[in-house]
Amino acid sequence: MATIPITKRGAESLKAELHQLKTVDRPWVINSISEARAQGDLSENAEYDAAKDRQGFIEGRIQEIEGKLSAAQIIDPAELDAGGKVVFGSTIELEDEDTGDKVTYQIVGEDEADIKLGRVNISSPIARALIGKDEGDTAEVQAPGGIKRYEIISVMYI
Repeated sequence: MATIPITKRGAESLKAELHQLKTVDRPWVINSISEARAQGDLSENAEYDAAKDRQGFIEGRIQEIEGKLSAAQIIDPAELDAGGKVVFGSTIELEDEDTGDKVTYQIVGEDEADIKLGRVNISSPIARALIGKDEGDTAEVQAPGGIKRYEIISVMYI
């Protein structure tokens, strides 16, 4: 099985979600099923059906997270020393060459990506354009509105 890169923060987040699912959500849904079962006829019991559906979702999510964690290659950006190169986990400050606007992104795994927080997926067009570049380089990104050019102002490993 191929390894999946994930930051230390992302792995801890998945572990916390897994703990929540196993210790809170799973017992709660089991209790809900028991209560619905106690109401009698299961063929027309909406609470029972809803609880069984929720149980299926919880069990599926538990399996998904356990699979991801077992295949994860956990990378701590603070321990990286890539000599100023853009790599997985690095935080990059960019300047749009057309507008002069500055943005900061961290390249993270699929489960951690959140553009509002400045975290971009490793497989996104902008991350693919940045990987391997150095401070001062220009990256061309195919955006929906055409090609955008960004100058890499700084690369940090935080």
